[in-house]
Amino acid sequence: MALIYHPKPRGDFYLLFMSKNFWQKLNKPIYALAPMAGVADSAFRQICKQFGAGMVYSEMISATAIVYNSKKTLELMKFSKKERPYVVQLFGNKPEHFAQAAKFITKKIKPDGIDINFGCAVKKVTKQGAGIALMANLKLARRVIKATINNTNLPVSIKIRSEVDGVMALDFLKNLNDLDIKAVMIHGRTSRQGNSGAVNYKIIKQARKYFKGVILANGGIMDKSSADELLRLTDADGVGIGQGALGKPWIFKEVKSKKPKAKSKEDIFKIILDHAKLVKKLKGQEGIIEMRKHLCWYVTGMANAGELRKKLVKAESLEDIKKILK
Repeated sequence: MALIYHPKPRGDFYLLFMSKNFWQKLNKPIYALAPMAGVADSAFRQICKQFGAGMVYSEMISATAIVYNSKKTLELMKFSKKERPYVVQLFGNKPEHFAQAAKFITKKIKPDGIDINFGCAVKKVTKQGAGIALMANLKLARRVIKATINNTNLPVSIKIRSEVDGVMALDFLKNLNDLDIKAVMIHGRTSRQGNSGAVNYKIIKQARKYFKGVILANGGIMDKSSADELLRLTDADGVGIGQGALGKPWIFKEVKSKKPKAKSKEDIFKIILDHAKLVKKLKGQEGIIEMRKHLCWYVTGMANAGELRKKLVKAESLEDIKKILK
């Protein structure tokens, strides 16, 4: 990829990458791994890519933490070239922090895009005026997006909800329709619903009136039939799969298959070990402890799931996992 330096009017220099909008190159329908904090680390993203995920997002990254050079945050953004197209998702509420974060990500991290989170309802995020709290503030949300777009040439996308405190997704998009936003993922549930309840298909379908870029529908996808239904009812360009991929990263292969085949216990155990080996390689023994939640998700539905979970939540090494699965 060619690199050039471009002078800004004020005299300093910043790095521009000769990149194109990857969103337009993706095969449709797009099956994306939705961003999930504390879950979608590099190891899990790579496993999902192996099973056909069209693109992946980072865990939620604090724009403010980037400004303050948080070592932990910088580690969270690391990725393998196998994960491309890879998008870094930011959260926060200060336009100046997004401006600095966008410059840093473009120059140092070099992902395929930058995404802004307007859909997270977790209290520690909303208390900062970020996530859904930022979606409810139309003026500030617009400033944050403009600050990001003006400080990168990477494609900028957003993730929103169907409604937050009376602010509808359509109103939100209408407020931004003059900005160069390349894609939007719309979670079809309101902020009050969180991650459960009925998905508003109509509002996702109506979004096309106000947004000309790529639209991804999100919410309630647990298998091929629910993915097909969401695509049919929304006319979206693709879907974002979140909870449906937990303990089932092969869902990306499943949704693309005409006749999906169920995974055997042996198949799943092999996937668990492949995932665990990758975690150990990337994070060491500490990563295995972090992976315990994934281990429990993997065995959900098995005949002896309860007993397996009791053992897996105590696993401290790759060797422990191997012994338990034997």
